Amino acid sequence: MTDAVHGIATPAAVPGSHPDLAGRVAIVTGGSRGIGAATAAAFAANGAAVAIAGRDEAALATVAAGIAERGGRAIWVRADCTVPADLSRMTETVCAQLGAPGILAAFAGGNGMPVPTDAETAEHWREVVETDLNSVFYTIRAVLPSMPDRRGAIVTMSSAAGRQAARSAAAYAAAKAGVIALTRHLAAELAPRGIRVNCLAPSATENDKMRAWMSADQRAQLGASFPLGRIGQPADVVAAALFLASDASAWITGVTLDVAGGKVMV
Repeated sequence: MTDAVHGIATPAAVPGSHPDLAGRVAIVTGGSRGIGAATAAAFAANGAAVAIAGRDEAALATVAAGIAERGGRAIWVRADCTVPADLSRMTETVCAQLGAPGILAAFAGGNGMPVPTDAETAEHWREVVETDLNSVFYTIRAVLPSMPDRRGAIVTMSSAAGRQAARSAAAYAAAKAGVIALTRHLAAELAPRGIRVNCLAPSATENDKMRAWMSADQRAQLGASFPLGRIGQPADVVAAALFLASDASAWITGVTLDVAGGKVMV
C-alpha cells in the first residue's frame, strides 16, 4: 500500500504465507511489543504454536490474548533474558505446554541510545553488552538442548549499527556486531545437526519510541535518507523473520539479512 501523505510504498500486514510453519513450536523473546510481538503474531497466523517471553507480564498477556482471539495458539512466560535461570525455566515451560521448540527468535534487547564514547562508563558498557549480546547467548544455550535435530531454525537480532558506523553508542554497535559473529559461529557448529542459524539486521524501524521522540515530518525526513525512500515498518522485519524460520530458506544458514531500505549494502 502507499503512504497517503508522502506517496511512499509501505508493506501491508504480513499474511499467512508459510504453511510449513503449521504445527511447529516457536519461541520469541522480546515478544511483549514491537517487532517481537508482531513476529509472534505472524508465526501464530501461519499455524505455529508460539511462546512469547519478556519481562512485562501485562504486555505479554495482551499479546497472547490477541493471538488467541485471532484463532492462534500462544502462551507467555515471564523471563529476563539476562538471567540464565529464567531462560531455563522458560524452556521447561514451553516443552511442557507446547512441546520441543523447533524455532527460536532471539529478539530481546535494544539499548542503542547514543552515548559519546568519552562519556561512556564501564557500568553502562557492561549493561549494554549484557542486554544485547550476552542475552542472546544465554537464550540459545537454554533452548538448544531441547531443539530437535533437522529443520531447527534460530533467528537472532542484530542491527544496522552492527554492520556500519551509526549514531548509536559504541557499546551497542559492538554488542550487535558480536551477535553477527555469534550467529556465524553457531551456523557452522550446528549445521551437522540440521539446525540453521541466521541473523536480521534492521535499520530505523518505526515503533512506539520512535513515534514518541520524532514527529511525523521528522520520520519522513529520516525516511528520505534511505535509498528506498522510507523508514522500516515492523512488517518488513517480520516478513524476513518468517522467511529465515521457514523452509523457504532451507539452504540458507550463517547469513545476516540487512532489512535496511538500501542503507546497508554489503
